[in-house]
Amino acid sequence: MSDSPAEQESAAPAGGMKTFTVIWLGQLVSLLGSGLTNFAIGFWVLQKTDSVTSFTLIAVIAGLPGVLMSPLAGALVDRWDRRTVLILSDLGAGLATATLAILLYNDALATWHIYVVVAVSSICNTFQWPAYIASITVLVDEKHYGRVQGMMQFGQAGSTIVAPALAGLLVLMIGIWGVILIDFATFLVAAGTLLAVRIPNPETTEEGEESRGSLFKEAMYGWTYIKARPGLMGLLLYFAAINLVTSLCGISLLPMVLRMSSEVQAGTVLSFIGIGMLIGSTYMSITGGPKKRIHGVLAFGMAFSLFILLAGLTTSIIVISAAVLLWHANIPIINGSSAAIWQSKVAPDVQGRVFAMRRMIAMFTVPLGDFSAGPLSDYVFEPLMAKDGALAPTVGKFLGTGPGRGIGLMLVCFAIFPLLIALWGYLNPRVRNIEEELPNFRRKQAEEPAAEAPETSAEGSGDSATDTGAASSA
Repeated sequence: MSDSPAEQESAAPAGGMKTFTVIWLGQLVSLLGSGLTNFAIGFWVLQKTDSVTSFTLIAVIAGLPGVLMSPLAGALVDRWDRRTVLILSDLGAGLATATLAILLYNDALATWHIYVVVAVSSICNTFQWPAYIASITVLVDEKHYGRVQGMMQFGQAGSTIVAPALAGLLVLMIGIWGVILIDFATFLVAAGTLLAVRIPNPETTEEGEESRGSLFKEAMYGWTYIKARPGLMGLLLYFAAINLVTSLCGISLLPMVLRMSSEVQAGTVLSFIGIGMLIGSTYMSITGGPKKRIHGVLAFGMAFSLFILLAGLTTSIIVISAAVLLWHANIPIINGSSAAIWQSKVAPDVQGRVFAMRRMIAMFTVPLGDFSAGPLSDYVFEPLMAKDGALAPTVGKFLGTGPGRGIGLMLVCFAIFPLLIALWGYLNPRVRNIEEELPNFRRKQAEEPAAEAPETSAEGSGDSATDTGAASSA
């Protein structure tokens, strides 16, 4: 497909990859700082309370605002200047973190202080996430969406690998309060990079005009927008289902390996989670992912399923490590390909609302998976696969029996679901053909003047015939 120079210029977003890279670097530093604090605070809570419940409550409190407040946050993000939202979110989270450091330094920190600070930080993140994602559309050319998603997940994977080891070293050198103070400084770095760039507000679209009204109407418009587009709805349901399996299997991995091996071997297996995600995000950053993005979601979802299956079938730590690496290498490709589809199909001035609603629906199954894993393991699967369990004479001959093999069976059973869900996606024409059936919003806007002008109507028509080529180019 070829565009005239004039058309390319009109369709190109302001700022480009250079501006995004500046913002990304600031957020990367902040993400590393947050990883340091998460490790240090988790260590402090376990040390002070000796309670796993107190420790896991941090994760619950961190996740709730994202589920409960996302629609409201998305509506306000679309009303406000997105750069301002990002700066205030960084500063708010930074001040909350600084409060922890001050309390800890003065030996006044209590567990409930941590819960309050985590809640405040999570609220800030609930506003930051849709603003950050929606800003990409007005900064980066559509062909770079996959690369951008890879860069963002590269930061998450890098933090997963580096933060625990670095935090452990820093805690010994400067104490937990010093680690938290470093995190506060990283928030200032992130806010500083945002002050150095310009993020243009999106132009008002027909969809944006249609959504205007009360704050409640605007908050619910994300659901209205998605429901009217069966391809996006199908993609959203696919992720809600796959996230349930991912959370359930992911949280069960450590107990399974610990019951079959030593703490050192378990730590080695878990290290492959970050390495796998780093490999997948690097692939996305360099290539942009599969040319046809729906294959990046569904085909890699099938591969993802097979590697979870492999991790459950074996008792070999080497094979489990390889399966875990490949399992998590698929995740950035699946996520990045999906995000690129959403960014190209959703009107820029309603992306805050749509993406916030998308996140809320796709992620509400994660707590279900987290909470159900323990009872399913302890009261269903592990007893079935005990040496004298009901399945020991049959399934036990293939999977083995004893501690950890019940969780292995659980992984095998639930691994089938992502494969079936991906097959459903391929059989559903609205999902399978989403890139052809839904117009790429930026190109649609760029073509409208050409369609109205008689002297360029033929050229505009030619672009329209190959509309989806832009969306799927790496």
